[in-house]
Amino acid sequence: MKQIVFDSDVLIDLLRGVQSTYDQVTSLTEDAELCCSVITLAEIYAGMFPREKKATDQLLNSLVHIPVTDTVAATAGRLRNKYKQIELMDCLIAASAMGLGAYLLTKNIKHYPMENLRLLPIK
Repeated sequence: MKQIVFDSDVLIDLLRGVQSTYDQVTSLTEDAELCCSVITLAEIYAGMFPREKKATDQLLNSLVHIPVTDTVAATAGRLRNKYKQIELMDCLIAASAMGLGAYLLTKNIKHYPMENLRLLPIK
């Protein structure tokens, strides 16, 4: 079974009810284990309004959470060193997906120029 790691931008669209994102996610994630980095959890909760708590909790609790292990942290550090223009948070998310051999589902492909990262870009 393939694993798919959600980037924050995709989850935000789902929480906002963006139909085009929902349609793309539905078609791309069939028969896959759906995951997110704990970094993504922090990003989502940091921007959440109190009225969004229930829906946010439901969505995030439906995903497998990928911890930042020593290996993920080291990989992210090497990525940040190589791609100096990329934020550390994005390097941590990329490293989380890479560590699983998973696909990263994102709308922000410019944030993820890493050669060994398996991207699933959506519009």
